[in-house]
Amino acid sequence: MKNIPFLDNWLKRRDAARGTAVIALGDAGGDSDTEGLAKLLAECELLRVRAGDAGLELDDSPASLEALDQLTPRWRDDPEELPWLGNDAGLYLGSVIVRTVPGAVWGLWPSGQPVVRLASGREINVVEFGLDWAVNGAPELSQVYAEIAEL
Repeated sequence: MKNIPFLDNWLKRRDAARGTAVIALGDAGGDSDTEGLAKLLAECELLRVRAGDAGLELDDSPASLEALDQLTPRWRDDPEELPWLGNDAGLYLGSVIVRTVPGAVWGLWPSGQPVVRLASGREINVVEFGLDWAVNGAPELSQVYAEIAEL
């Protein structure tokens, strides 16, 4: 397994989950529950609206993450919207990973925090990455995706 310093540091910081929590959907092991959870987490309505306002249609592809990274971060002007948009950015990042990285699935920590579980068993707190991206612009969503896709 590759040593990716910034990703390894993020993975160690699982103690205080930030972002949206979701409740389990019925029997946690069923396929319909997994699909329902994936559909719920992929909505990212605020992010999709803001991207659309900038002329960008999010198609759940890695290329759309690169396009998001290029947007002018006007959302930073609104401190009330910032955490919501960051949460959506993390969920969108997770949705792209789940759809394009073999073996990646959504999971929930006991706190209800959604995470992406890779085939290797590693869990990625994508919401934390999204929040940092929205606030600081780094790490870029496309960079996080590229690092995770290599694992």
